[in-house]
Amino acid sequence: MDIAAMIRTEPEILQFLSDNHFNYQRVEHPPVFTCAEAERLRPNITALSTKNLFLCDKKGRKFYLAVTACEKNMDFKQLADKFGVSRLRFGSKEDLERLLGVNRGAVTMLGLVNDLDHQVELWIEAKTWSGENFLCHPLVNTATLVLSKSALVRFFNLTGHIVHTFEEKSIIGSETA
Repeated sequence: MDIAAMIRTEPEILQFLSDNHFNYQRVEHPPVFTCAEAERLRPNITALSTKNLFLCDKKGRKFYLAVTACEKNMDFKQLADKFGVSRLRFGSKEDLERLLGVNRGAVTMLGLVNDLDHQVELWIEAKTWSGENFLCHPLVNTATLVLSKSALVRFFNLTGHIVHTFEEKSIIGSETA
């Protein structure tokens, strides 16, 4: 499917999902900026909350969306080795808005719909990717969508993104809230 223009708003991403016959459940909530805040407001649904980090290489030329379960921390050095770069850092606010069409606090796998030139590589921690249902922001941090793994796979196929996985050795333990 050819996506002609960036999708910037929640109604636009919901329309995209509807137009492409995706099934999802939507839950509205106050704005959340961290996994801990999201956990307090998460719907009582069996689905995995994810931490989505927008990263780039040291020079800001290669971009990555790294995804793991909320309770885990990622080891940037090991991820950099896995990605084949010398060092990783958080991508800038400007690059995040330009490439994924979202602001900090609303980083989501669904933002890949806006990566029209495929500049962002998607990396999901393997154990996390073994889940059946996922909680995703619909480009804003005031709502959450529940999507099945098969729906996400179809979404990534539509956007032209390959799911790369990394092993848990790139995870450095559990977060404390």
